[in-house]
Amino acid sequence: MTFFVTGTDTDCGKTLISSALLTAAKGETLGFKPIASGCAVTENGLRNSDALTLMEASTIKLPYEDINPYAFEPAIAPHIAATEKGVDLLPNRIAAQLKMAEYVGADFCVIEGAGGWRLPLSQGHFLSEVVQSMQLPVILVVGMKLGCLNHALLTAEAIRADGLNIVGWIANQVDPDMANQQENLAFLKDTLKAPFIGYVPYLAEPSASAVAEYLDLTQLS
Repeated sequence: MTFFVTGTDTDCGKTLISSALLTAAKGETLGFKPIASGCAVTENGLRNSDALTLMEASTIKLPYEDINPYAFEPAIAPHIAATEKGVDLLPNRIAAQLKMAEYVGADFCVIEGAGGWRLPLSQGHFLSEVVQSMQLPVILVVGMKLGCLNHALLTAEAIRADGLNIVGWIANQVDPDMANQQENLAFLKDTLKAPFIGYVPYLAEPSASAVAEYLDLTQLS
């Protein structure tokens, strides 16, 4: 099964949660990060830390370029970075590259988005169009901090308006000092109307294996 992992915003913990999902899943696993900016220049080419984290958590090993086909050095919006490089980020091309997951024998696959749900691509397109064209089930990561209620509800509303199904959501505590955390979490549980996969507390030294302990993947079945 292939899932698309989106979040309420940049830095809500999508990569940490995606790698934890891969760690917690059974069978052969595979993670993709199709678009990434803020990549480091290495002797092997541009490399993104998020993509490398997903590769480490995956049991199926593919070349880096298959996992992260669109890599940009500047830490700016990918569609701007792509324009500067003369690259067209088009939904049909991205979807075609991601469909390789169907042919490599993955039992559990995650495709991690970039930014939030409406990440701009080239020529007025959005990454959400890729998810629509592939009809992928969506896992929503909510970065628990001030403002997350509005971000979570608007993101869920947009996903459903696009005709897609939120098969699960995860609360990830990004602000350790968030006021009324329990009340905010209770509100989201009552309001999001989607299976709750787990609450991940703020961890001083987070890792995929540590976070996996807080996730209940049976909610995805």
